[in-house]
Amino acid sequence: MVDTVSAEKLEREEAAERLRELADELESGDASTVRAGNKTVELRPPSPIAYEVSVRERSSILRGQRESVTIKMDWRPSNVSEAGDAAGAEAE
Repeated sequence: MVDTVSAEKLEREEAAERLRELADELESGDASTVRAGNKTVELRPPSPIAYEVSVRERSSILRGQRESVTIKMDWRPSNVSEAGDAAGAEAE
């Protein structure tokens, strides 16, 4: 398992554009290309996918108020589940 995480500051418009590009790729059914730092990952999520949104509001005397939104999408790649199914069928 490899986790690739990227954190950067963007203008609101740039963040919206990146989300829009990902949404368009997901909707098309083609591969989705995601940039994370200096790495580009090509994903091929099947349908349906698990989708989760969490919102956090924090208030601190030292740091002031902060808000954050985390969007999580989770799935099993098609080729992994098919290979697992085939292996399970052969074991029976």
